[in-house]
Amino acid sequence: MENSRSAGKAGYYFYMIPGMLGFAVVVLIPLIANFAISFTTWKGGVIPPRYVGFENYQRLLQDAAFWGSIQHTLLFIISMTIVPILLGLVLAAVLFDYISAQFSETWSSFFRAGFYLPQILPLTAVGILWGWILNPIGIISAVLRAIGLDFMAKNWLGDANYALWAVSAVIVWVQVGYCLVVFMSGLARVDPSLYEAAELDNASWFGRFRSITIPMLMPEIFVVALTTLIAALKVFAPIYVLTSGGPDNATTVPSYLSYYHFFTTNRVGYAASIATLQTIVTIVLGIVFLRMQSKQSEGGH
Repeated sequence: MENSRSAGKAGYYFYMIPGMLGFAVVVLIPLIANFAISFTTWKGGVIPPRYVGFENYQRLLQDAAFWGSIQHTLLFIISMTIVPILLGLVLAAVLFDYISAQFSETWSSFFRAGFYLPQILPLTAVGILWGWILNPIGIISAVLRAIGLDFMAKNWLGDANYALWAVSAVIVWVQVGYCLVVFMSGLARVDPSLYEAAELDNASWFGRFRSITIPMLMPEIFVVALTTLIAALKVFAPIYVLTSGGPDNATTVPSYLSYYHFFTTNRVGYAASIATLQTIVTIVLGIVFLRMQSKQSEGGH
């Protein structure tokens, strides 16, 4: 019996080898290489890197552009995590508790698919679409001028005062669908008798939302918060497509700053130090969230 169990375990380990090799090649080795390069000065090419110790990190802590990118990331955490979660909770509750009951499941599914559509659109298409909508002669400015609000028509992506907020709005538009779909799947496992009992007790919609919907969706809320927080910390594609970090570094984030120094200024060691710090912060926050989720799950049981 013991021999058969050992053989079974060995068989499982054998099937894990491709995944472990893929993880090592795609994640682990580049991560270690990036960490090592962060202690060097190197412009790429055939010239070997020169070891400089913590010099890159010292420069990084004194770099105003880096600290500005951190501030922008805090706003993107709000637009990628906090706002979409709040909107997703409300929309999921409305679709589940009102639209499905008052109209039909078909209408609920239709709205859910509509909100999720931005998630499956190619990011380049999203960038072109919103670049056209938000430019000085785009539909938003055209509508504002048509109704006599010319003073509100702005170059939303080309003005440093508005670009960050415009990109944040686009990110909210993209992220809400993801939160909504996850929360709707969580509500599918909620016992309908809970809502029926609450209605018999004359509980308001907000009362049902606060006392039933949110507590029952706590596992999904933790999952969505973790995944969107990590996405916010390493956000790159929306910035690259919409503004390329501009204007005047108004939308720069650490990921784009690292990319810029890697491929534009050729300060590879400095770019690696940015990527290393970003990775460490992401891993630490991920561990914290997972422990919080574990404690919440244990408390629920």
